[in-house]
Amino acid sequence: MTSNTPQPVTFKPSGPLSGKISVPGDKSISHRALILSTLAIGKSRITGLLEGEDVLATADALRAMGARIEKKDDVWTVHGVGVGGLIQPENALDMGNSGTSARLLMGLVASHGITTTFTGDASLSKRPMGRVIEPLSRMGADIQARETSDHKACMPLTVRGICPAIPLEYRLPVASAQVKSAILLAGLNTPGITRIIEPVLTRDHSETMLRGFGADIQVETDADDCRIISLTGEAELKPQKIKVPGDPSSAAFMVVAALIVPGSDIVIENVGINPTRTGLFDVLRDMGGDIRFAKKRTVGGEPVADIHVRHSALTGIDVPAKIAPSMIDEFPILFIAAAMANGQTITSGLHELRVKESDRLSQMAKGLELLGVKLTEKEDGLTIEGSGGKTLSGGKAKAMIETALDHRIAMSFAIAGLVTKSGLAIDDITPTQTSFPGFENLLATLAS
Repeated sequence: MTSNTPQPVTFKPSGPLSGKISVPGDKSISHRALILSTLAIGKSRITGLLEGEDVLATADALRAMGARIEKKDDVWTVHGVGVGGLIQPENALDMGNSGTSARLLMGLVASHGITTTFTGDASLSKRPMGRVIEPLSRMGADIQARETSDHKACMPLTVRGICPAIPLEYRLPVASAQVKSAILLAGLNTPGITRIIEPVLTRDHSETMLRGFGADIQVETDADDCRIISLTGEAELKPQKIKVPGDPSSAAFMVVAALIVPGSDIVIENVGINPTRTGLFDVLRDMGGDIRFAKKRTVGGEPVADIHVRHSALTGIDVPAKIAPSMIDEFPILFIAAAMANGQTITSGLHELRVKESDRLSQMAKGLELLGVKLTEKEDGLTIEGSGGKTLSGGKAKAMIETALDHRIAMSFAIAGLVTKSGLAIDDITPTQTSFPGFENLLATLAS
């Protein structure tokens, strides 16, 4: 896990970025690959797995519940226990900073006859878990959580699973791939059909991978354009060989860096371009970004491409609220692109950003104001006046960006530092290890 000692770093102006790079494996797919391999009977092999702290927390938790997970060279091998085969962990499961680990594993254990306590770091312990607790409780799980002063259910929490659980039909009240996936994972060990109604499309890695492992899962669209996902429980999953593509959420930082640093021309190889994950690239293209997908192909059921990016003069736009679910993790770095664009960029529909690893709207607004960026913070978004490509001022002397233990805040302002007059200090680089190990070195490679 990350050291408790903060590591301040200053990111300085850069010349043109150039070269070919690869980013770490997709975080969402990595979590799911480990979990579903654990539920298969037999040996699965995974290459390209993200070895960030979030994914390693998932691996450790699965080991504690009976899976044998090993790594040799760049291949991860998972000896699965089968659906229904999880064992009682001896100790609490430490999720670190990973909301994905916590929510997906809560779903996993909810339909098993075991009792599991989940803990996390200071940041994760502030994040609300009620939206997962509600549907899992309706399936029969008994979940006791710490209640905050404003009546939010947070970690640490204890899940007393039930077997057999009750099949559920559930309409998602908010767009959330984590809630959807938690219910599907609970449904795997639940007799009958678990059905989810999804009014707004979210990333569909769980559905794709479940199908690949042999689960009986059907996806339809109703007359109101809602997705209806039906999973038949008591599944028997078959072991798989999985190649994890590069994470588009990680590639996003390098894409924006190349767009805003004059003279840049880079290629990011082997990146997942699942349509439920490429909203940022669509928005940046609408702003005038020169972003091209080359060598398109399909790997393990997921679309993959090399992304070619050149420096571009960006223009501010009104970002449609409906696109938020396909790029919710990428809005912090979009705000940096908006700060360098010509004119005004307006965002809305981003309530979800206030309950991420930090209140990302507030943290980004504070940092951008230190850089002299004019903006308006609303309850559900930011309106940003761009510099028209001019170097950011750097704001107050010796100003330091507060990352609030949030990896995406840290990386977003690291990229901003490349287009400041004299550099930008952030208070702690260690959170980047949760999702993008080697971030600093890869950025330095492009700048060298």
